[in-house]
Amino acid sequence: MAKKPTEITGRAVDPFTASMESNPTLSRREMIGVTGMSGLAALTGISAGAVAQTQQQRPRIACLVSYWAFTRSHADWIICKLLDGYWWQGAHTPSRVDIVSVYIHQLEESGLGQKVCKAKNIPIFKTVGEALTLGGTELAVDGVVIIGEHGNYPTDLKGHWLLPRWWIYNQVIRIFEQSKRSVPVFNDKHLSYNWDEARWMFDKSRELNFPLTGGSSIPSYFRKPEIELDIDTPIKTSIVVGVAHDEGAIFHCIDTLQCFVERRKGGETGVKSVQNIRGPETWKWVERNPWAGKLLEAVRISLDLKPGYFQENRRPSVLIVEYNDGTKGAVISGLEVGWTYAGEIEGRKEPVLVSMLGMPGPFSQYHAANALPHWITEMMLTKKEPFNAERLLLSTGITNQFNESNWDNGRYSAIGRRIETPFLNISYRSTRGPLFNKGERPPNRPYIRGFDQ
Repeated sequence: MAKKPTEITGRAVDPFTASMESNPTLSRREMIGVTGMSGLAALTGISAGAVAQTQQQRPRIACLVSYWAFTRSHADWIICKLLDGYWWQGAHTPSRVDIVSVYIHQLEESGLGQKVCKAKNIPIFKTVGEALTLGGTELAVDGVVIIGEHGNYPTDLKGHWLLPRWWIYNQVIRIFEQSKRSVPVFNDKHLSYNWDEARWMFDKSRELNFPLTGGSSIPSYFRKPEIELDIDTPIKTSIVVGVAHDEGAIFHCIDTLQCFVERRKGGETGVKSVQNIRGPETWKWVERNPWAGKLLEAVRISLDLKPGYFQENRRPSVLIVEYNDGTKGAVISGLEVGWTYAGEIEGRKEPVLVSMLGMPGPFSQYHAANALPHWITEMMLTKKEPFNAERLLLSTGITNQFNESNWDNGRYSAIGRRIETPFLNISYRSTRGPLFNKGERPPNRPYIRGFDQ
């Protein structure tokens, strides 16, 4: 017997809800569509079967989240845009998918998520499996969105935030294997705080042949200037400057670095080593590596900052990434500068600079995540990854080593050890076009949720 979704206090039961619970493979939107098919067919002369086929063109999505309690939750940013539309290339784009089920790991703490689901008539299920099967026994959705970001989860000694991304993903894989069918999966930010788990997650996507995407919202955010590096650009050295004090923050910088350097001549060859340095030693490293100092100075000038601005940062750090082909990269911490990439290109006198700036506040409907719902939607419709999932895996691995570098045999050191990373020998060639948002910026508009805040 099919299980019912979790009851939400104060939720009225109407005929549509009762019908959904008796037939859990139908969403509320589908129930409305089914009851209206015969009338629509009579008016238009289109057969009910043709109408049903048109209805099915909107992918049905299960959203699996760790926590949805406040307006700064990634779950709120992303799911509300999938529900109500998002700002893309200078205009509001209506939703092209249907959210038919939700699972919330920390449900009791997630009052906002409960309110949104109640207002939108979306069932919240007690388990991941029930959300994917809509209370039945087989996979009953066309796509999966995992948002394992935020929540009351511990951080270990090395700084890994123990979010349940792998745990949720593992439940998804069980349903895929049980149903002998898989669908596209989006995973917000990096795959896992644990490298072995992350590698398993990527490998399962290849074994079961489903598209996988995720990562940071910054690579697809608005750029200044609005440019993309050509494939096979002869990049020699690169830096990204941005907030980089912990795992959650530096992942945005690392994923941004990767979205540029993967387009270098010959393609991505993998990472040879990773090292993280914190504190005043950061600037000694910059002095010993003039290429990094030159690029950092170019960023300072491009953003019209006073001399010595970056050195005033009270939490300086540099993450050094050495690639197998000899390319050098680094993430240097910098406040109030958004995220800025600077690259030294062979044959060019001046470095290439691209900044991701001007992010609206967390209470705006059009916060940073606008491009993510667009590419989530595109993947659900086309069944194709918007960019190589190998980038997501590589960014995850670098992030993991960012935390590991400063620890050796249980002891912390601000001058992190250089870690050889043969397990990051991940090669691929980018074939994607530009993925970033561009054109007119969105208005600062309150969220559309269907109820008063």
